[in-house]
Amino acid sequence: MIFISKYLVPKGYTGMTIFPFVFLKSKHLKDNQVLINHEKIHLKQQLELLIIPFYIFYGLEFLFRLIQYKNWQKAYRNISFEREAYLNQNNLEYLQNRSIWRFLKYLCKHEI
Repeated sequence: MIFISKYLVPKGYTGMTIFPFVFLKSKHLKDNQVLINHEKIHLKQQLELLIIPFYIFYGLEFLFRLIQYKNWQKAYRNISFEREAYLNQNNLEYLQNRSIWRFLKYLCKHEI
């Protein structure tokens, strides 16, 4: 389910997924298939980790990456969940062929 909220989506971002909802900054973004695919990848990741553990893992990995890179944006972009979503968001068939826990492939890869 997609909601439009310029107040819930943090400044500098266009969308955010909090299972089972996708929040977008503005209405026109509903037509952005790449962005929607990116957020659907996050929905799948959240389901795989039974939702609450996803957020714990996400937060801990962000903190680790922040210490590692000493840069907020670089830390965010290198979280394994974000790496998977960004690197596959253009493939609109990705979720149909994605294996379970695929984000693990991106846990130890080089930065983006």
